[in-house]
Amino acid sequence: MSRLRRLVLCDRYFFVTCRVHGSRGELNGSELATLAQAIRERREAQRFLLMAWVLLPDHWHAVIFPRCPLSVSRVMEAIKVSATKLINRSRGEGGVLFQGRFFDRALRTAKEYHEKVEYIHRNPVTAGLVKRPEDWKWSSVHDFAGSVNKPPGTESPIPVDRILLPSDERARI
Repeated sequence: MSRLRRLVLCDRYFFVTCRVHGSRGELNGSELATLAQAIRERREAQRFLLMAWVLLPDHWHAVIFPRCPLSVSRVMEAIKVSATKLINRSRGEGGVLFQGRFFDRALRTAKEYHEKVEYIHRNPVTAGLVKRPEDWKWSSVHDFAGSVNKPPGTESPIPVDRILLPSDERARI
């Protein structure tokens, strides 16, 4: 089997998917909180942008922007290693938590960016976990549908970075 080779790209928007290893079982609510914590900490340390995300029991998606010289592979490795250590410690287990590889796609147009954000936010509905995207706690949909007068305690587990994209859907990003 040949190994997928990744281009070392940075300063691009990437749609990423990471799956929990099949032998490890699904993540529960407190483990999703731990994964969110790991993503927040790695983002603060590495200074990559996070535009959209969703955490599900068996996988997670995000749109990230690693700034040069940081690569998408380094971002994903840092998140996976950090989350694995924290979750393994809480479970009293060892070994890999996530599949060895992850899926990534460099987003090229404003239209493609918006499609992936919509896909991310609809993912809990598609998975049959909730009826409406807003009903899933572990998603950035709340940052996109938020109100200026949000009640206290409704902050997003991982706030997103706001960006300005061209209004022309065909515009390259």
